[in-house]
Amino acid sequence: MVNVEQLKASVNAMSVDQVRGAVAELRLEGLVTDDRTPFGKVHFNTCFAEIEALFQRAGFHRPLDVVGFDGQAYALYDAGRWEAVDVLRWLKAACDTASV
Repeated sequence: MVNVEQLKASVNAMSVDQVRGAVAELRLEGLVTDDRTPFGKVHFNTCFAEIEALFQRAGFHRPLDVVGFDGQAYALYDAGRWEAVDVLRWLKAACDTASV
């Protein structure tokens, strides 16, 4: 079992290269889903400040936020470009499409 301190340490030890693809997608779309980041649900729930700091080290300096839909999918998004409710709608649609 990994405790919170270990989770935070693992995020802090990640290289910038591990999030470069997600940073590129955030710059382009302003939105990146959990399957395109090296993080999972537990990371988002417990280590968001560390994740935000890692993205800043990778060169993304805009405010970030994260939302999840029904425990199925999560998205990290540029809070200056998206409203949380819009991201939730997008996640719901993506989950509905994937389940069909």
